[in-house]
Amino acid sequence: MLDHTGIGVADVARSARFYDAALGALGLRRAMQLPQDTGADGIGYGREYPIFWIDRFHPHGVKQHTAFAATSRAQVDAFHAAAVAAGGTDNGAPGLRPADTGYPKGYYAAFVLDPDGNNIEAVFRDGSC
Repeated sequence: MLDHTGIGVADVARSARFYDAALGALGLRRAMQLPQDTGADGIGYGREYPIFWIDRFHPHGVKQHTAFAATSRAQVDAFHAAAVAAGGTDNGAPGLRPADTGYPKGYYAAFVLDPDGNNIEAVFRDGSC
């Protein structure tokens, strides 16, 4: 099960015009913007929380980010350990992510780069999110 995914884009505003229309037709909306007032850095689409991001932080056209939903913190920990053991590169040890950097309260995640450099994430949302 996926939690969210994202792609890098060259121009967030230009891409947002397309995604606002295309994803709006599917019942998805801008669930979050960074910064809040403009969305110039990134926009997350979803219903209650972002499930698909466009942003200027990831290189466009290469190296994607994909997040997989975990059922517990222990499962996030196990994901990280298994991925690193299988040749992945640690890109963020398991733990709660700080709310002051934009993560919702209770967001427990781990990140690993796959052999091609794609950022793979496991996330558990503890219900207070």
